[in-house]
Amino acid sequence: MIRLMVGLGNPGPEYEATRHNAGFWWVDAVARQLKVSLHAERAYHGLVARVNTPAGPVWLLEPQTYMNVSGKSVAALARFFKIAPEEILVAHDELDLPPGEMKLKQGGGHAGHNGLRDIHAQLGSTDYWRLRLGIGHPGVKTEVANYVLGKPMREHREAIDACIVRSLTAVDALLAGDMSKATLRLHTSKPPRPKPPRPVALADAGAPAAADASRAPDVAGSAPSPTQCDPP
Repeated sequence: MIRLMVGLGNPGPEYEATRHNAGFWWVDAVARQLKVSLHAERAYHGLVARVNTPAGPVWLLEPQTYMNVSGKSVAALARFFKIAPEEILVAHDELDLPPGEMKLKQGGGHAGHNGLRDIHAQLGSTDYWRLRLGIGHPGVKTEVANYVLGKPMREHREAIDACIVRSLTAVDALLAGDMSKATLRLHTSKPPRPKPPRPVALADAGAPAAADASRAPDVAGSAPSPTQCDPP
């Protein structure tokens, strides 16, 4: 069964509606369905909720460490409660899927996503599950950083929200550990594809400077900043 459901994103109101926070949107929706509230837990560097099920407790987590250090939060909770990597599901934004589509998979590489990169490093394993929430691609690699930190156009946000609503039908199967049934429910519904994004310079004018981008260059060795680690 899945014992820990994680949504990736950046904390703070300036990032709340940005594409990079699709994982947070998903965990918020799951929390509403399960009728629990997320609360800050310093020990786990994130917002946490506990769900009691017949098979035992399940945890919801939104790391508040900024994307590049997501693994610090995930590993802290997983180690304390002895949750194995294969019992963890991480929901995150996915450039390689259009808005409105999602895919469930276990294992694999991080594909340049810095949140997944740090979870790999902190857990020492790639065996956790991922729910990939499509946000589309700007079409130009150099624009990815601004794109993921920008707000999606209305049609794209509606498609992502509808995708998240559809995903809730799989929550019971995820909690029961029936990953085949969960995959079937998540993959069988194909939404109409929304319109392609406008050029980033027009669509994301005024977007915040790169706090973190899932495909941004590594910053190893650079001086810490509020976008790469816990705020002071």
